[in-house]
Amino acid sequence: MGGRDLRALFGSNDRGIQVEEHFTNRQEQWAAVTAALAEHAQALAAPGFDVEDLEAPRNNVLVFHGIGGIGKSTLSRKVEAALAHAEHRPTQWGEPLRVSGRVLPVRIDLARSAGTDFERVILTLRLALAELGRPLPAFDLALRRYWDHVHPGEPLEEFLRRGGLGRRFGQAVPDQMQSALTDIAQALLLPGTVGAVVGQVTGALIRALRDHRTAVRALAGCARLADLLEAEPDLDALSYYAHLLAWEIARLPPARAVLPVVLLDTFEDVGDRVHRDLERLLQRVVWLMPNAFFVVTGRSRLQWAEDALHGQLDWTGPAAWPGLAAPSGAVRGPSRQILVGDFSPEDCDDYLARRLTRDGRPVIAPEVRAVMVARSHGLPLHLDLAVQRFLAIRRTGREPVPADFDVAFPALISRTLTDLTPDERHVLRSVSLLDHFDVPLASRAAGMTYEAAALRLVERPFVLSDPHAVWPYHLHGVIRSTIRSANDPADDRWSAGDWERAAARAFDAVGECWATAPEGDRGRLVDCLRQGLRLARDFGLGLGWLTDAAWSYVGDSVWEPLAPPAPAGDPPAALRTAADALVETLSALARRQHEHRERTVDRLTAVVESGLLPPELRDMAVYYRAKAERDLGRSVESRSGMRVVAEGGGRLAPAARRGLAHLARLAGDFPTALSTAATLGWAGRHHRVLGDVWWVQGDMARAAEAYAAARDEAERHAVAGERATAQTQRAFVLAFVDPAAAADELDLARQLLAGLDLRATRLTARIATLVRDAGTPGPEVTDRADVLRAEAGVAGITAARLTLELALGFHHAVLDDRAGAQAAVARLRDLSPGPDYAYYADLVCFMAGLEPSASPGGRARWVDGEDVTRARWRALATIRRG
Repeated sequence: MGGRDLRALFGSNDRGIQVEEHFTNRQEQWAAVTAALAEHAQALAAPGFDVEDLEAPRNNVLVFHGIGGIGKSTLSRKVEAALAHAEHRPTQWGEPLRVSGRVLPVRIDLARSAGTDFERVILTLRLALAELGRPLPAFDLALRRYWDHVHPGEPLEEFLRRGGLGRRFGQAVPDQMQSALTDIAQALLLPGTVGAVVGQVTGALIRALRDHRTAVRALAGCARLADLLEAEPDLDALSYYAHLLAWEIARLPPARAVLPVVLLDTFEDVGDRVHRDLERLLQRVVWLMPNAFFVVTGRSRLQWAEDALHGQLDWTGPAAWPGLAAPSGAVRGPSRQILVGDFSPEDCDDYLARRLTRDGRPVIAPEVRAVMVARSHGLPLHLDLAVQRFLAIRRTGREPVPADFDVAFPALISRTLTDLTPDERHVLRSVSLLDHFDVPLASRAAGMTYEAAALRLVERPFVLSDPHAVWPYHLHGVIRSTIRSANDPADDRWSAGDWERAAARAFDAVGECWATAPEGDRGRLVDCLRQGLRLARDFGLGLGWLTDAAWSYVGDSVWEPLAPPAPAGDPPAALRTAADALVETLSALARRQHEHRERTVDRLTAVVESGLLPPELRDMAVYYRAKAERDLGRSVESRSGMRVVAEGGGRLAPAARRGLAHLARLAGDFPTALSTAATLGWAGRHHRVLGDVWWVQGDMARAAEAYAAARDEAERHAVAGERATAQTQRAFVLAFVDPAAAADELDLARQLLAGLDLRATRLTARIATLVRDAGTPGPEVTDRADVLRAEAGVAGITAARLTLELALGFHHAVLDDRAGAQAAVARLRDLSPGPDYAYYADLVCFMAGLEPSASPGGRARWVDGEDVTRARWRALATIRRG
């Protein structure tokens, strides 16, 4: 399962600790390897396969790419071990590989630190095949000719011994090469001493091949051998010799047939995206060896399937490399480019629990592991660094505690930046300020007038993609948090001033995205607000474009969650800046759909009293506090706040006048509410105010008509929240007179509410279903009412609680249940001890044929008089009963 981690082993004097380089998970990657190999073996066995076909598409590559430290090299080593010896296969990987013939794994580390050049790649491939125990004459002759030309006076044996390849693979290859040279010389009837002179043997063989002599019939089967032997024996020619190697493997007898699996690790060190000399040579090897399978691990995807690289590499485009192309309509089948993902939290904990043990038990305590896991975002490198920190703390004589690991590791920055260009580094630091971004936003945030660096950056594995987001790209969580919070060890690290200037650029760039967004693009508005609020709050920026964006957010009455989280590790801070106050205001408005209205009043009061907001935004806090106070039944306080906003003449003045009309209606002064509605216009939602007045009068037809007009007007203005609210109110009033029509209206209301966070309106819709079902025998209606009563109480919305009791009163009136109706009246009196909503109890009395008792503050002022109103409500109940 794992080997010894020598660095951790030498990190402590405690001999009792067992240190294991534990291998975790990755069974999905192993499954991809086995599936691809099985498919490749099947293709090799097909009748039409020809190793010398240089035009057929290649599907002999599997790529695992991912962020530095994600475990790609460990995966490469484990795959090599599992292919070489079944007993080394991790148990969670399931069954061994099932292919006919022998699999020969060859792992080549391309890391710069390994010193692997192209010569060593070719030699490694040949040395791995030495265990076949036979020469590969076509390839061996070409390789010997190359070696003597490029390395005169340096025996291959000495090079292999000095470079360590001899120790890894043995010294059989030089002997096999010499044997091949001698055999060719004898076949050509050359003197025995000539067998050691490569030049003479090569010349004689070329002439024999050109003359089609029977003595070289076996080698004559390789159609391109003579041309390769005549070519200048340089590094370019060496890459083409891979064709000879493939040809030799293809003509092995069945008893010795092998399927080479070449694992090319650390492919990012092959070169940058501009200079592709070594990559071109390696790609040539892959193309010319279609009977071998290559497993590439590196930080980035292979770009070979992109037509744009034509001229930089020999074979490019999706037609050449169908498995490496991005999935599209033209490219079918599974992708051969697989992102190596993060560990799951469970795997992270398992990794840490097994990494350091004593007597078979984990050394790292569960609560410490929990913090390590949370901070790692699933990145194995972060877990390794956390283990090293754990051992370092223990060396001081202190037992590590969870707080010790709520940190970022600068080493992650070094690993991330190591192969980025200066421009890419600049863009990376800039976008670490953003939750999401696209290429234009990243370039503007970095202050660049060109997008090349951003285009390169988004191809990196630590930049993740969500095609359904407003901006598709975001940084890997641990990389972003590390860049933002750890001490940057790089030579081009940013100063505090650099970060502040970058934040201002990013803030302006996000604002420009909002200003240029199509009208009604709610998703773009919300994302811009979230990012802008975070930047303004964290860096003390002025509000700027956030003011207008906040008004757009409020105007739609949708209330998506908006406030960015507090900075990591910080407790809720006091309001210090206008940005803090705006974040708290908008958060309170969104959260009021999920919090008790008392909490909303407290939060908005703190904002108002801070004095940090400019007057127009202060009006926003005052107005919505007054609305919450009205919901709590605090009409005096609500009326005071509405009057202040109405008299200020700001953007919310029409809404505040509507609020005053509502308050007049709640107090039973319906003529005043009706006359005020005529002055409100669209901004004051005049049609909805009219509907609110008329349904209380029992005139459901006129109310339904007003709500329909309100809904249609909201649709013309593209205000989704108002449209849903008006439609829900229409369904509610129609439920009293026509249950069948109400059911259709409720279906439409639910459609319009989908995706909106409107708690009070959703409660109204559910109350409407009770009104629709009023008079149904049995306890069903009252049981549903009990559930709604509890939810309305938790929300702190007095209007919903009163409307619910009114609906129950209607239910009892339809059943002619006077006792039930009287109980509903009593509950209504308890909920409205003052003048507001006092007439709700009168409405139940009207429906049930009861005589209203004296109400606090006097009788309501009905628009058409009490007798007409009483008759209307009584008729609603009796008609339903019939």
